[in-house]
Amino acid sequence: MSGAGPTLAAALTLGSPFTDHAVLQRGSQVPVWGQAEAGDTITVEFAGQSKEAKADAGGSWRVDLDPLSSSAEPAVLTVRSAGGESIECEYVLVGEVWICAGQSNMVFQVGKSPGVKALEPKAENIRSFEVKQMVAFTEQDQLEGEWVSHHPDSAVAFSFAYHLEEAAGVPVGIILSAWGSSSLEAWMPRDMTETVPHFKTMMEEFDADTVTRERISDILSGPRPWSGRDDIFLRRQTNILYNAMIHPLIPYACRGVVWYQGERNTQSLEGMQKTPWFSRNSGMLRYGDTLQKWIRRYRQAWSNDEMQFLIVMLPGYHKLLKTGPRGGPEDPNPHSWAWMRESQLQAESLPHTSVVNTIDLGDVKNIHPSDKLPIGQRLALLAARDTLGQEIEASGPVMEKIEVEEEAITVHFRHGDGLHTTDGKAPSAFWISGEKEHWVPAQAEIVNGSVRLSSPNVKNPRFVRYAFAGKPRVNLVNQAGLPAYPFRTDAFAPASR
Repeated sequence: MSGAGPTLAAALTLGSPFTDHAVLQRGSQVPVWGQAEAGDTITVEFAGQSKEAKADAGGSWRVDLDPLSSSAEPAVLTVRSAGGESIECEYVLVGEVWICAGQSNMVFQVGKSPGVKALEPKAENIRSFEVKQMVAFTEQDQLEGEWVSHHPDSAVAFSFAYHLEEAAGVPVGIILSAWGSSSLEAWMPRDMTETVPHFKTMMEEFDADTVTRERISDILSGPRPWSGRDDIFLRRQTNILYNAMIHPLIPYACRGVVWYQGERNTQSLEGMQKTPWFSRNSGMLRYGDTLQKWIRRYRQAWSNDEMQFLIVMLPGYHKLLKTGPRGGPEDPNPHSWAWMRESQLQAESLPHTSVVNTIDLGDVKNIHPSDKLPIGQRLALLAARDTLGQEIEASGPVMEKIEVEEEAITVHFRHGDGLHTTDGKAPSAFWISGEKEHWVPAQAEIVNGSVRLSSPNVKNPRFVRYAFAGKPRVNLVNQAGLPAYPFRTDAFAPASR
Protein backbone atom coordinates (compact mmCIF):
# COMPACT_ATOMS: atom_id res chain seq x y z
CA MET A 1 0.00 0.00 0.00
CA SER A 2 1.51 3.28 -1.06
CA GLY A 3 0.89 6.71 0.44
CA ALA A 4 -0.21 7.34 4.01
CA GLY A 5 -1.62 4.22 5.65
CA PRO A 6 -3.50 3.28 8.80
CA THR A 7 -0.26 2.60 10.67
CA LEU A 8 0.92 6.20 10.23
CA ALA A 9 0.00 9.22 12.30
CA ALA A 10 -2.11 10.70 9.48
CA ALA A 11 -5.76 11.31 10.27
CA LEU A 12 -6.99 9.55 7.13
CA THR A 13 -7.38 5.78 7.53
CA LEU A 14 -9.06 2.91 5.73
CA GLY A 15 -10.98 0.02 7.20
CA SER A 16 -8.79 -3.00 7.99
CA PRO A 17 -10.02 -5.22 5.12
CA PHE A 18 -8.70 -2.75 2.53
CA THR A 19 -5.06 -3.44 1.67
CA ASP A 20 -2.98 -4.05 -1.41
CA HIS A 21 -4.06 -7.20 -3.33
CA ALA A 22 -7.64 -6.97 -2.06
CA VAL A 23 -10.54 -8.62 -3.89
CA LEU A 24 -13.77 -6.62 -4.09
CA GLN A 25 -17.18 -8.23 -4.53
CA ARG A 26 -18.67 -7.94 -7.99
CA GLY A 27 -22.31 -7.22 -8.74
CA SER A 28 -23.24 -5.42 -5.54
CA GLN A 29 -22.62 -2.12 -3.81
CA VAL A 30 -19.15 -2.05 -2.24
CA PRO A 31 -18.87 -0.08 1.01
CA VAL A 32 -15.51 1.62 1.59
CA TRP A 33 -14.99 3.20 4.99
CA GLY A 34 -12.49 4.61 7.42
CA GLN A 35 -11.61 7.54 9.67
CA ALA A 36 -10.63 11.15 8.96
CA GLU A 37 -10.78 14.58 10.50
CA ALA A 38 -14.35 15.40 11.48
CA GLY A 39 -16.07 17.27 8.66
CA ASP A 40 -13.38 16.42 6.09
CA THR A 41 -14.57 15.49 2.61
CA ILE A 42 -13.30 12.09 1.43
CA THR A 43 -13.13 10.99 -2.20
CA VAL A 44 -12.89 7.33 -3.21
CA GLU A 45 -11.90 6.45 -6.78
CA PHE A 46 -11.98 3.01 -8.36
CA ALA A 47 -12.73 1.53 -11.80
CA GLY A 48 -13.83 4.88 -13.25
CA GLN A 49 -16.03 5.75 -10.27
CA SER A 50 -15.53 8.71 -7.98
CA LYS A 51 -17.60 8.92 -4.79
CA GLU A 52 -17.54 11.47 -1.97
CA ALA A 53 -18.50 11.41 1.69
CA LYS A 54 -18.06 13.73 4.64
CA ALA A 55 -16.58 12.46 7.90
CA ASP A 56 -19.06 12.72 10.76
CA ALA A 57 -18.44 14.29 14.16
CA GLY A 58 -16.59 11.16 15.28
CA GLY A 59 -14.44 11.11 12.15
CA SER A 60 -16.16 8.11 10.55
CA TRP A 61 -16.85 8.14 6.83
CA ARG A 62 -18.22 5.70 4.28
CA VAL A 63 -18.96 5.64 0.58
CA ASP A 64 -20.70 2.91 -1.41
CA LEU A 65 -19.26 2.17 -4.81
CA ASP A 66 -21.77 1.18 -7.47
CA PRO A 67 -21.83 -2.52 -8.46
CA LEU A 68 -18.59 -3.56 -10.11
CA SER A 69 -17.89 -5.92 -12.99
CA SER A 70 -15.46 -8.76 -12.38
CA SER A 71 -11.87 -8.06 -13.34
CA ALA A 72 -8.60 -9.98 -13.09
CA GLU A 73 -6.70 -6.87 -14.16
CA PRO A 74 -5.04 -5.25 -11.12
CA ALA A 75 -6.36 -1.77 -10.38
CA VAL A 76 -5.80 0.93 -7.78
CA LEU A 77 -8.29 1.99 -5.12
CA THR A 78 -7.53 5.60 -4.22
CA VAL A 79 -8.81 7.46 -1.17
CA ARG A 80 -8.18 11.19 -0.76
CA SER A 81 -9.10 13.78 1.84
CA ALA A 82 -9.79 17.41 1.11
CA GLY A 83 -6.89 18.12 3.44
CA GLY A 84 -4.46 16.55 0.96
CA GLU A 85 -3.86 13.12 2.48
CA SER A 86 -4.20 10.03 0.30
CA ILE A 87 -4.11 6.24 0.49
CA GLU A 88 -3.71 3.87 -2.44
CA CYS A 89 -4.51 0.15 -2.36
CA GLU A 90 -2.77 -1.41 -5.33
CA TYR A 91 -3.26 -4.65 -7.30
CA VAL A 92 -6.98 -4.80 -6.46
CA LEU A 93 -9.16 -7.34 -8.29
CA VAL A 94 -12.94 -7.78 -8.54
CA GLY A 95 -14.65 -11.15 -8.25
CA GLU A 96 -16.33 -13.41 -5.69
CA VAL A 97 -15.57 -12.80 -2.00
CA TRP A 98 -16.44 -15.27 0.76
CA ILE A 99 -15.81 -15.34 4.50
CA CYS A 100 -14.70 -18.80 5.68
CA ALA A 101 -15.16 -19.16 9.42
CA GLY A 102 -15.49 -21.73 12.18
CA GLN A 103 -13.24 -23.87 14.34
CA SER A 104 -10.40 -26.36 13.90
CA ASN A 105 -11.63 -28.19 10.80
CA MET A 106 -11.81 -24.85 9.01
CA VAL A 107 -8.31 -24.04 10.28
CA PHE A 108 -7.07 -27.51 9.13
CA GLN A 109 -4.08 -26.78 6.90
CA VAL A 110 -3.67 -27.51 3.20
CA GLY A 111 -0.50 -29.53 3.77
CA LYS A 112 -2.41 -32.05 5.90
CA SER A 113 -4.87 -32.88 3.13
CA PRO A 114 -3.09 -34.55 0.18
CA GLY A 115 -6.04 -34.16 -2.17
CA VAL A 116 -6.20 -30.41 -1.58
CA LYS A 117 -2.44 -29.90 -1.65
CA ALA A 118 -2.37 -31.44 -5.14
CA LEU A 119 -4.41 -28.45 -6.36
CA GLU A 120 -1.67 -25.93 -5.55
CA PRO A 121 0.21 -26.04 -8.90
CA LYS A 122 -3.02 -25.38 -10.79
CA ALA A 123 -4.44 -22.62 -8.62
CA GLU A 124 -4.79 -19.12 -10.04
CA ASN A 125 -6.71 -15.92 -9.35
CA ILE A 126 -7.23 -16.87 -5.69
CA ARG A 127 -6.37 -14.42 -2.92
CA SER A 128 -6.79 -14.57 0.80
CA PHE A 129 -6.99 -12.43 3.92
CA GLU A 130 -6.27 -14.33 7.13
CA VAL A 131 -7.64 -12.59 10.20
CA LYS A 132 -5.21 -12.78 13.10
CA GLN A 133 -6.61 -14.81 15.98
CA MET A 134 -7.51 -12.35 18.71
CA VAL A 135 -10.12 -11.60 21.36
CA ALA A 136 -11.58 -8.37 22.73
CA PHE A 137 -14.06 -7.46 25.47
CA THR A 138 -15.82 -4.95 23.22
CA GLU A 139 -16.58 -4.71 19.52
CA GLN A 140 -13.51 -3.55 17.64
CA ASP A 141 -13.25 -1.41 14.50
CA GLN A 142 -9.80 -2.65 13.44
CA LEU A 143 -8.18 -6.06 13.09
CA GLU A 144 -4.83 -7.43 11.98
CA GLY A 145 -4.35 -9.08 8.60
CA GLU A 146 -3.68 -8.29 4.96
CA TRP A 147 -4.61 -9.56 1.53
CA VAL A 148 -2.05 -11.78 -0.17
CA SER A 149 -1.90 -13.15 -3.73
CA HIS A 150 -2.05 -16.72 -2.52
CA HIS A 151 -4.69 -19.22 -1.53
CA PRO A 152 -5.67 -19.53 2.15
CA ASP A 153 -3.85 -22.14 4.23
CA SER A 154 -7.15 -23.82 5.05
CA ALA A 155 -7.84 -27.06 3.20
CA VAL A 156 -11.60 -26.54 3.08
CA ALA A 157 -11.37 -22.84 2.15
CA PHE A 158 -8.77 -23.50 -0.56
CA SER A 159 -10.65 -26.44 -2.07
CA PHE A 160 -13.80 -24.30 -2.11
CA ALA A 161 -12.00 -21.32 -3.66
CA TYR A 162 -10.30 -23.47 -6.30
CA HIS A 163 -13.49 -25.12 -7.51
CA LEU A 164 -15.48 -21.89 -7.27
CA GLU A 165 -12.90 -20.09 -9.42
CA GLU A 166 -13.20 -22.90 -11.96
CA ALA A 167 -16.99 -22.56 -11.99
CA ALA A 168 -17.15 -18.75 -12.03
CA GLY A 169 -14.09 -17.92 -14.13
CA VAL A 170 -13.43 -14.83 -12.01
CA PRO A 171 -11.02 -14.02 -9.17
CA VAL A 172 -11.96 -15.44 -5.78
CA GLY A 173 -11.11 -13.78 -2.49
CA ILE A 174 -11.29 -15.70 0.80
CA ILE A 175 -11.38 -13.99 4.19
CA LEU A 176 -10.40 -16.67 6.71
CA SER A 177 -11.55 -15.99 10.26
CA ALA A 178 -11.42 -19.20 12.27
CA TRP A 179 -10.07 -20.60 15.52
CA GLY A 180 -10.03 -24.15 16.88
CA SER A 181 -12.16 -25.20 19.87
CA SER A 182 -14.48 -22.23 19.48
CA SER A 183 -18.22 -22.58 20.08
CA LEU A 184 -20.95 -20.93 18.04
CA GLU A 185 -21.42 -18.57 20.98
CA ALA A 186 -17.82 -17.37 20.65
CA TRP A 187 -18.82 -15.82 17.29
CA MET A 188 -22.04 -14.18 18.51
CA PRO A 189 -22.45 -10.43 19.13
CA ARG A 190 -23.46 -9.45 22.63
CA ASP A 191 -26.86 -8.13 21.55
CA MET A 192 -27.95 -11.70 20.74
CA THR A 193 -28.59 -11.98 24.47
CA GLU A 194 -31.94 -10.42 23.55
CA THR A 195 -32.94 -13.39 21.37
CA VAL A 196 -31.02 -16.38 22.77
CA PRO A 197 -31.80 -17.11 26.45
CA HIS A 198 -28.88 -19.44 27.12
CA PHE A 199 -26.47 -16.93 25.55
CA LYS A 200 -27.84 -14.26 27.91
CA THR A 201 -27.00 -16.55 30.83
CA MET A 202 -23.52 -17.15 29.43
CA MET A 203 -22.81 -13.45 29.09
CA GLU A 204 -24.13 -12.65 32.55
CA GLU A 205 -21.83 -15.31 33.99
CA PHE A 206 -18.91 -14.03 31.91
CA ASP A 207 -19.45 -10.46 33.07
CA ALA A 208 -19.56 -11.56 36.70
CA ASP A 209 -16.49 -13.81 36.44
CA THR A 210 -13.72 -11.39 37.45
CA VAL A 211 -11.13 -14.19 37.63
CA THR A 212 -11.65 -15.14 33.98
CA ARG A 213 -11.74 -11.54 32.80
CA GLU A 214 -8.55 -10.71 34.68
CA ARG A 215 -6.81 -13.74 33.22
CA ILE A 216 -7.85 -12.70 29.71
CA SER A 217 -6.51 -9.20 30.34
CA ASP A 218 -3.24 -10.60 31.65
CA ILE A 219 -2.82 -12.83 28.59
CA LEU A 220 -3.52 -9.97 26.19
CA SER A 221 -1.05 -7.67 27.92
CA GLY A 222 1.59 -10.38 28.30
CA PRO A 223 4.27 -11.75 25.98
CA ARG A 224 3.65 -13.33 22.57
CA PRO A 225 3.25 -15.91 21.33
CA TRP A 226 0.77 -17.16 23.88
CA SER A 227 1.33 -20.51 25.51
CA GLY A 228 -0.80 -23.35 24.19
CA ARG A 229 -2.75 -23.35 27.42
CA ASP A 230 -3.52 -19.64 27.19
CA ASP A 231 -4.40 -19.92 23.51
CA ILE A 232 -6.96 -22.63 24.23
CA PHE A 233 -8.35 -20.66 27.17
CA LEU A 234 -8.99 -17.61 24.98
CA ARG A 235 -10.65 -19.39 22.07
CA ARG A 236 -13.07 -21.27 24.30
CA GLN A 237 -14.62 -18.09 25.65
CA THR A 238 -17.95 -16.63 24.56
CA ASN A 239 -18.52 -13.52 22.38
CA ILE A 240 -14.98 -12.16 22.47
CA LEU A 241 -13.90 -13.80 19.21
CA TYR A 242 -16.73 -12.07 17.39
CA ASN A 243 -15.68 -8.72 18.83
CA ALA A 244 -12.13 -9.00 17.53
CA MET A 245 -12.38 -11.19 14.42
CA ILE A 246 -15.77 -10.54 12.79
CA HIS A 247 -17.06 -7.10 13.80
CA PRO A 248 -14.17 -5.22 12.14
CA LEU A 249 -15.03 -6.94 8.83
CA ILE A 250 -18.53 -5.46 8.74
CA PRO A 251 -19.72 -4.27 6.18
CA TYR A 252 -17.05 -5.54 3.72
CA ALA A 253 -18.95 -6.66 0.64
CA CYS A 254 -19.00 -10.42 0.17
CA ARG A 255 -21.17 -13.08 -1.38
CA GLY A 256 -21.56 -15.04 1.80
CA VAL A 257 -20.16 -17.16 4.62
CA VAL A 258 -18.89 -20.73 4.67
CA TRP A 259 -19.37 -21.99 8.22
CA TYR A 260 -17.56 -25.14 9.41
CA GLN A 261 -18.22 -25.33 13.14
CA GLY A 262 -20.18 -27.40 15.60
CA GLU A 263 -17.79 -29.85 17.23
CA ARG A 264 -17.51 -27.68 20.34
CA ASN A 265 -21.30 -27.70 20.70
CA THR A 266 -21.58 -31.52 20.64
CA GLN A 267 -20.56 -32.02 24.27
CA SER A 268 -24.17 -32.40 25.40
CA LEU A 269 -27.70 -32.70 24.08
CA GLU A 270 -29.43 -30.01 26.10
CA GLY A 271 -26.45 -27.68 26.56
CA MET A 272 -25.29 -25.46 29.40
CA GLN A 273 -23.34 -28.14 31.24
CA LYS A 274 -21.61 -27.01 34.42
CA THR A 275 -18.46 -29.03 33.79
CA PRO A 276 -16.20 -28.70 32.01
CA TRP A 277 -16.67 -24.93 31.92
CA PHE A 278 -16.27 -24.74 28.15
CA SER A 279 -19.29 -27.02 27.62
CA ARG A 280 -21.65 -24.22 28.62
CA ASN A 281 -23.12 -23.64 25.19
CA SER A 282 -26.18 -24.59 23.14
CA GLY A 283 -25.59 -28.32 23.05
CA MET A 284 -26.79 -30.29 20.04
CA LEU A 285 -30.55 -29.84 20.39
CA ARG A 286 -30.53 -26.05 20.80
CA TYR A 287 -27.91 -25.52 18.12
CA GLY A 288 -30.33 -25.45 15.19
CA ASP A 289 -32.45 -22.61 16.55
CA THR A 290 -29.38 -20.68 17.70
CA LEU A 291 -27.66 -21.11 14.33
CA GLN A 292 -30.68 -19.68 12.52
CA LYS A 293 -30.77 -16.65 14.80
CA TRP A 294 -27.02 -16.20 14.28
CA ILE A 295 -27.44 -16.24 10.50
CA ARG A 296 -30.23 -13.66 10.68
CA ARG A 297 -28.10 -11.44 12.93
CA TYR A 298 -25.12 -11.55 10.55
CA ARG A 299 -27.37 -10.66 7.63
CA GLN A 300 -28.67 -7.74 9.64
CA ALA A 301 -25.11 -6.60 10.37
CA TRP A 302 -24.23 -6.67 6.68
CA SER A 303 -27.61 -5.17 5.69
CA ASN A 304 -27.97 -8.03 3.22
CA ASP A 305 -30.94 -10.39 3.48
CA GLU A 306 -29.54 -12.41 0.57
CA MET A 307 -26.16 -13.03 2.16
CA GLN A 308 -25.47 -16.68 1.37
CA PHE A 309 -24.63 -19.15 4.14
CA LEU A 310 -23.10 -22.51 3.34
CA ILE A 311 -23.02 -24.75 6.41
CA VAL A 312 -20.67 -27.73 6.52
CA MET A 313 -22.39 -30.71 8.10
CA LEU A 314 -20.23 -32.49 10.66
CA PRO A 315 -18.82 -35.62 8.97
CA GLY A 316 -18.69 -39.14 10.32
CA TYR A 317 -17.09 -39.59 13.74
CA HIS A 318 -17.88 -42.05 16.53
CA LYS A 319 -18.25 -39.90 19.61
CA LEU A 320 -21.03 -40.80 22.04
CA LEU A 321 -22.36 -38.87 24.99
CA LYS A 322 -22.61 -40.68 28.33
CA THR A 323 -26.26 -39.64 28.62
CA GLY A 324 -27.61 -42.14 26.10
CA PRO A 325 -27.61 -45.82 25.13
CA ARG A 326 -24.37 -47.50 24.14
CA GLY A 327 -23.85 -48.64 20.57
CA GLY A 328 -21.50 -48.80 17.64
CA PRO A 329 -20.78 -46.14 15.02
CA GLU A 330 -23.70 -47.31 12.82
CA ASP A 331 -26.30 -47.57 15.58
CA PRO A 332 -29.12 -44.95 15.49
CA ASN A 333 -29.89 -45.16 19.22
CA PRO A 334 -26.91 -43.48 21.00
CA HIS A 335 -26.47 -39.76 21.52
CA SER A 336 -24.11 -39.28 18.60
CA TRP A 337 -23.32 -36.47 16.18
CA ALA A 338 -26.49 -37.46 14.30
CA TRP A 339 -28.39 -35.05 16.52
CA MET A 340 -26.05 -32.19 15.66
CA ARG A 341 -26.39 -32.88 11.94
CA GLU A 342 -30.17 -32.73 12.32
CA SER A 343 -29.81 -29.34 14.01
CA GLN A 344 -27.48 -28.08 11.30
CA LEU A 345 -29.96 -29.09 8.61
CA GLN A 346 -32.61 -26.91 10.25
CA ALA A 347 -30.72 -23.92 8.85
CA GLU A 348 -32.09 -24.78 5.41
CA SER A 349 -35.47 -23.45 6.53
CA LEU A 350 -33.94 -20.01 5.94
CA PRO A 351 -33.65 -18.65 2.39
CA HIS A 352 -30.20 -18.43 0.79
CA THR A 353 -28.88 -21.13 3.13
CA SER A 354 -27.58 -24.60 2.24
CA VAL A 355 -25.95 -27.43 4.17
CA VAL A 356 -23.24 -29.44 2.41
CA ASN A 357 -23.60 -33.16 3.02
CA THR A 358 -20.52 -34.89 4.44
CA ILE A 359 -22.13 -38.05 5.80
CA ASP A 360 -19.92 -40.26 3.61
CA LEU A 361 -16.75 -38.54 4.82
CA GLY A 362 -14.83 -38.34 8.08
CA ASP A 363 -13.00 -40.81 10.28
CA VAL A 364 -14.51 -43.02 12.95
CA LYS A 365 -11.71 -42.15 15.42
CA ASN A 366 -10.26 -38.85 14.20
CA ILE A 367 -12.14 -35.60 14.81
CA HIS A 368 -9.85 -33.90 12.27
CA PRO A 369 -10.16 -36.04 9.12
CA SER A 370 -8.02 -35.25 6.09
CA ASP A 371 -10.66 -35.75 3.38
CA LYS A 372 -11.31 -32.05 2.88
CA LEU A 373 -11.19 -32.01 -0.95
CA PRO A 374 -14.78 -33.19 -1.55
CA ILE A 375 -16.10 -30.74 1.04
CA GLY A 376 -14.72 -27.85 -0.99
CA GLN A 377 -16.00 -29.37 -4.22
CA ARG A 378 -19.52 -29.72 -2.85
CA LEU A 379 -19.48 -26.23 -1.35
CA ALA A 380 -18.51 -24.85 -4.76
CA LEU A 381 -21.35 -26.76 -6.42
CA LEU A 382 -23.85 -25.19 -4.02
CA ALA A 383 -22.36 -21.74 -4.55
CA ALA A 384 -22.42 -22.19 -8.33
CA ARG A 385 -26.08 -23.18 -8.23
CA ASP A 386 -27.28 -20.67 -5.64
CA THR A 387 -25.12 -17.60 -6.35
CA LEU A 388 -23.89 -18.00 -9.93
CA GLY A 389 -27.23 -19.19 -11.30
CA GLN A 390 -25.80 -22.30 -12.91
CA GLU A 391 -28.30 -25.06 -13.69
CA ILE A 392 -26.43 -27.98 -12.16
CA GLU A 393 -27.16 -30.74 -9.69
CA ALA A 394 -25.55 -29.59 -6.46
CA SER A 395 -27.44 -31.68 -3.91
CA GLY A 396 -27.57 -35.33 -3.04
CA PRO A 397 -30.93 -37.10 -2.62
CA VAL A 398 -33.18 -35.51 0.01
CA MET A 399 -36.06 -37.40 1.57
CA GLU A 400 -39.30 -35.92 0.20
CA LYS A 401 -41.94 -38.25 1.62
CA ILE A 402 -42.53 -41.80 2.76
CA GLU A 403 -45.31 -44.22 1.88
CA VAL A 404 -46.22 -46.56 4.71
CA GLU A 405 -47.55 -49.92 3.58
CA GLU A 406 -48.63 -52.86 5.71
CA GLU A 407 -45.23 -54.54 5.72
CA ALA A 408 -42.92 -51.99 4.09
CA ILE A 409 -42.04 -48.32 3.76
CA THR A 410 -41.11 -46.63 0.49
CA VAL A 411 -38.91 -43.53 0.64
CA HIS A 412 -39.19 -40.96 -2.17
CA PHE A 413 -36.46 -38.39 -2.80
CA ARG A 414 -35.90 -35.00 -4.32
CA HIS A 415 -32.62 -34.74 -6.24
CA GLY A 416 -32.87 -38.49 -6.71
CA ASP A 417 -32.44 -38.83 -10.47
CA GLY A 418 -30.24 -41.79 -11.27
CA LEU A 419 -30.48 -43.17 -7.75
CA HIS A 420 -27.94 -45.96 -7.26
CA THR A 421 -25.35 -47.31 -4.86
CA THR A 422 -21.65 -46.73 -5.15
CA ASP A 423 -20.77 -50.40 -4.66
CA GLY A 424 -23.62 -52.06 -6.53
CA LYS A 425 -24.98 -53.52 -3.32
CA ALA A 426 -28.29 -52.83 -1.59
CA PRO A 427 -28.64 -49.39 0.02
CA SER A 428 -27.19 -49.38 3.52
CA ALA A 429 -27.70 -47.38 6.75
CA PHE A 430 -31.53 -47.60 6.72
CA TRP A 431 -33.25 -48.53 9.98
CA ILE A 432 -36.98 -48.92 10.60
CA SER A 433 -39.25 -49.22 13.63
CA GLY A 434 -42.91 -49.66 14.51
CA GLU A 435 -44.93 -47.49 16.87
CA LYS A 436 -42.39 -48.04 19.64
CA GLU A 437 -38.79 -46.90 19.44
CA HIS A 438 -37.20 -50.21 18.57
CA TRP A 439 -34.88 -49.78 15.59
CA VAL A 440 -33.75 -52.65 13.40
CA PRO A 441 -31.67 -52.65 10.21
CA ALA A 442 -33.88 -52.56 7.13
CA GLN A 443 -33.67 -54.66 4.02
CA ALA A 444 -33.48 -52.01 1.31
CA GLU A 445 -33.87 -52.08 -2.44
CA ILE A 446 -34.12 -49.42 -5.11
CA VAL A 447 -37.47 -49.62 -6.90
CA ASN A 448 -38.39 -47.13 -9.64
CA GLY A 449 -36.13 -44.42 -8.29
CA SER A 450 -37.23 -44.85 -4.68
CA VAL A 451 -36.04 -47.04 -1.80
CA ARG A 452 -38.31 -49.78 -0.41
CA LEU A 453 -37.63 -50.87 3.17
CA SER A 454 -38.79 -53.90 5.12
CA SER A 455 -37.69 -56.35 7.81
CA PRO A 456 -39.03 -59.68 9.05
CA ASN A 457 -38.49 -58.30 12.55
CA VAL A 458 -40.92 -55.39 12.11
CA LYS A 459 -44.42 -56.45 11.13
CA ASN A 460 -45.88 -52.94 10.84
CA PRO A 461 -43.07 -50.49 10.09
CA ARG A 462 -43.91 -46.84 10.62
CA PHE A 463 -40.70 -44.85 10.90
CA VAL A 464 -37.32 -44.57 9.16
CA ARG A 465 -33.90 -43.39 10.18
CA TYR A 466 -31.27 -43.10 7.47
CA ALA A 467 -27.58 -42.57 8.23
CA PHE A 468 -28.68 -41.32 11.64
CA ALA A 469 -25.57 -42.45 13.50
CA GLY A 470 -22.08 -41.31 14.43
CA LYS A 471 -20.25 -42.90 11.49
CA PRO A 472 -22.69 -44.78 9.28
CA ARG A 473 -21.62 -46.77 6.24
CA VAL A 474 -23.48 -45.18 3.33
CA ASN A 475 -23.58 -45.97 -0.38
CA LEU A 476 -26.70 -44.24 -1.76
CA VAL A 477 -26.06 -41.48 -4.32
CA ASN A 478 -27.72 -39.81 -7.29
CA GLN A 479 -26.48 -39.60 -10.87
CA ALA A 480 -24.19 -36.73 -9.91
CA GLY A 481 -22.49 -39.02 -7.39
CA LEU A 482 -23.65 -36.92 -4.45
CA PRO A 483 -24.63 -38.79 -1.26
CA ALA A 484 -28.14 -38.91 0.17
CA TYR A 485 -28.73 -36.65 3.16
CA PRO A 486 -29.34 -38.24 6.56
CA PHE A 487 -32.87 -38.01 7.93
CA ARG A 488 -35.39 -39.46 10.36
CA THR A 489 -39.17 -39.50 10.09
CA ASP A 490 -39.96 -40.22 13.75
CA ALA A 491 -40.57 -37.63 16.43
CA PHE A 492 -39.08 -39.65 19.26
CA ALA A 493 -37.04 -37.65 21.74
CA PRO A 494 -33.45 -38.81 22.28
CA ALA A 495 -33.58 -42.05 24.20
CA SER A 496 -32.31 -41.92 27.78
CA ARG A 497 -29.64 -44.25 29.13
